[in-house]
Amino acid sequence: MNDILQELERRLASARLGGGEARIAAQHAKGKLTARERLEILLDEGSFEEFDMFVTHRCTDFGMAAQRPAGDGVVTGWGTINGRLVYVFSQDFTVFGGSLSETHAQKICKIMDMAVQNGAPVIGLNDSGGARIQEGVASLAGYAEVFQRNIMASGVVPQISVIMGPCAGGAVYSPAMTDFIFMVKDTSYMFVTGPDVVKTVTNEVVTAEELGGATTHTRKSSVADGAFENDVEALMEVRRLVDFLPKSNREKPPVRPFFDDPERVEPSLDTLIPDNPNQPYDMKELILKVADEGDFFEIQEEFAKNIITGFIRLEGRTVGVVANQPMVLAGVLDIDSSRKAARFVRFCDAFEIPILTFVDVPGFLPGTAQEYGGVIKHGAKLLFAYGEATVPKVTVITRKAYGGAYDVMSSKHLRGDINYAWPTAEIAVMGAKGAVEILYRSELGDPEKIAARTKEYEERFANPFVAAERGFIDDVIMPHSTRRRVCRAFASLREKKLTNPWKKHDNIPL
Repeated sequence: MNDILQELERRLASARLGGGEARIAAQHAKGKLTARERLEILLDEGSFEEFDMFVTHRCTDFGMAAQRPAGDGVVTGWGTINGRLVYVFSQDFTVFGGSLSETHAQKICKIMDMAVQNGAPVIGLNDSGGARIQEGVASLAGYAEVFQRNIMASGVVPQISVIMGPCAGGAVYSPAMTDFIFMVKDTSYMFVTGPDVVKTVTNEVVTAEELGGATTHTRKSSVADGAFENDVEALMEVRRLVDFLPKSNREKPPVRPFFDDPERVEPSLDTLIPDNPNQPYDMKELILKVADEGDFFEIQEEFAKNIITGFIRLEGRTVGVVANQPMVLAGVLDIDSSRKAARFVRFCDAFEIPILTFVDVPGFLPGTAQEYGGVIKHGAKLLFAYGEATVPKVTVITRKAYGGAYDVMSSKHLRGDINYAWPTAEIAVMGAKGAVEILYRSELGDPEKIAARTKEYEERFANPFVAAERGFIDDVIMPHSTRRRVCRAFASLREKKLTNPWKKHDNIPL
């Protein structure tokens, strides 16, 4: 019996070493943790239960039969984050560069199937050289099996990808179908084709960092939702995100203890809006002052900064926030901000997370670049996302809500449940100056008359009361009472039931 136990211990020790001490040292030298070290940080201490530790590949070509390390380059299993179940896989770069083989893929597929069946998030720690060339089409088939599971799990359980090393070719498409992608600065990159192929095909000379590094994907492409300084910070932020999310679409997000009075008033909000209607202010100040304990987890902070998306808690309950940011492009809606917000709204709706919208939007960005880029279709995505969402929706208009952009930003007409406005709100087809120039074109030669007409238009329309008179605004509220009113609004909507007409699926304007 002792011999058998010793043999088990030897095999366990060998499997835990992955590619061996030298390769582990090389991983550390790059500033990266090993697959198992990452799981120790991500999961609660002692909670990890590993599956398939002794699985090996089945390839016999190219001398592979002589190298059959246990685990086959990926560590899989389940554990807990703050006591809540999650399924995880962590690719091991020390074993064949973390490359994906047929059995490697089967290990990932097994835990994804279990996650869907048992209703728990899937977190993938990606650090892989891509498909294992020695296995050829079997490796490609493995990727496709993973892709299919990403698709089936979408909207059923939250899927989070952390890119912690190279991620190239087919390997990028699995993370691309997950709900959130986080990267590590300077040590991770994602691209469909690498710098060498790009140079061969297009003659462009580009570094891996420029082509697919964390800065590129958080600021330019919007592929990634956030980038962090190192492995430890990235994993701790994933733990924080998971706390905001439900385990699956079958249950609501967790309710956390809170120590912030829902009745709290914020007198400083009464002076947040500048007297000059063209002067910007920071919408994040409002979000932080409304949120429990000022805690805000922002999503895609570096991309399309003219709109803000992320998670807060109100009375301990998760709420998704979408807010125009007047500090950037005056908070205007454009292609990028519409795409960013639409994706976020659809995630919240899929997982029963209520949506709070703060509106200060002068309209859609004009210009040939936007029109040629398809701003009509992209703007329609946000409109579509809000209109189809059945979760509780509360909207607060702080200042400008002009034209079609007023409609798009969770207006009453898109089934907004409770729509408030501050007294500073201006809800109109367009700004006073533009409206007067159209309405009184014959008087454009007389500056005094135009000034008087503009003042008259502002007094008549640049306020929330015309909309309130028609019932499009439920109440005009004092800015300092925003937290109290929003908390009460969401509390009244907790048992909301709304269903869309039966359909196989919608056809959102992609």
